[in-house]
Amino acid sequence: MSKLVTIYGGSGFVGRYIVRRMAKLGWRVRVAVRRPNEALFVKPYGAVGQVEPILCNIRDDASVRSAMQGADAVINCVGILAKNGKNTFKAVQAEGGARVARLAAEAGISTLVHVSAIGADMKSESDYQRTKGEGEAAVLKHMPNAVILRPSIVFGPEDEFFNRFAGMTRLGPILPVVGAETKFQPVYVDDVAQAASMAATGQAAPGIYELGGPDVNTFRELMQEMLKVIRRRRLVVNIPFFAATIMGALFDFANTLSGGLIPAMVTRDQVKNLRNDNVVSDGVKTFADLGIKPVALEAVLPDYLWPFRPSGQYAEIKESAKNLRT
Repeated sequence: MSKLVTIYGGSGFVGRYIVRRMAKLGWRVRVAVRRPNEALFVKPYGAVGQVEPILCNIRDDASVRSAMQGADAVINCVGILAKNGKNTFKAVQAEGGARVARLAAEAGISTLVHVSAIGADMKSESDYQRTKGEGEAAVLKHMPNAVILRPSIVFGPEDEFFNRFAGMTRLGPILPVVGAETKFQPVYVDDVAQAASMAATGQAAPGIYELGGPDVNTFRELMQEMLKVIRRRRLVVNIPFFAATIMGALFDFANTLSGGLIPAMVTRDQVKNLRNDNVVSDGVKTFADLGIKPVALEAVLPDYLWPFRPSGQYAEIKESAKNLRT
């Protein structure tokens, strides 16, 4: 019988790509998510019955333990960008990561892959980065031979970064950003999935890997690249950190007061994150140690941002028509 992997958060942005790769490798895949009915789209990633979404809440010992029963490997992709009700940074990223590792160790599962993020630091002022660091520490405490992946900002068709800002360009001539000079090293989602699948199948040595794409860009440069792809001219305006902090506080208050009905465009915690560069550190394990050549941003963006062009799918046809001679 083929091996079984349990992927926590397997229907999320990064998780679904890992599910697809593990299924192609012939593994049976158990996708542990809070809403299995909303994760049915992962079933066709494999043969009939090969990929199965199941109910699991990472805050609950019993459901986490049940989800990994009989598994040969466990991959934890669960993470949040903003707190929502009981799903706080501490509950999901610190305690959740610790729970998966502790129960995997108790179950005798020897292979654990934990998806974290560049900037994870137990001493950080940011709740996001601090709890990422706490989660990593707990994972290594319970599973010293675990593989921890720290990607920079992840891009791909379902991302919440380029899609979000491309959508904002439809609202007016100005595109506001916080931390315009902060540096990122965007990494393609399927490259992260390949690293995770290699780790789960024993092709990666234990340890922490920082994953970044081939290029380092400032936030402003990323927005300019996006604008070039979607054929729009917008003025990229930097919002100073002091002003962004005030905005974040107001949005946080409105979000809390409305019980989450009013989404926060930016939070105070996100502003703290944007003060620091998000690039691969020196002297760490990277894609090179896995033999993976990461895909460049410009090779992928046009494939999924074309709907944001003024003429959508007809943009290239119109541009070609301009060259016709009568």
